[in-house]
Amino acid sequence: MEILLKVNGMMCEGCENRVQNILKDIDGVESVVANHSDGSVRVSTNGNVDKNVLIEAIEDIGYEVEK
Repeated sequence: MEILLKVNGMMCEGCENRVQNILKDIDGVESVVANHSDGSVRVSTNGNVDKNVLIEAIEDIGYEVEK
């Protein structure tokens, strides 16, 4: 299952890496691709991941997720 999120505040590749690393640690997340230029974060999961868990993890490290 793929989840697409719109994230505000990512300004560089370092930001992309922070988001990718925090999400990869969540059980059920298979891959993450963040793009700071358009603010997109694509998360591939095994289908057992709550979107709200992803949003909370991103917001906990200082970024805003559009809902």
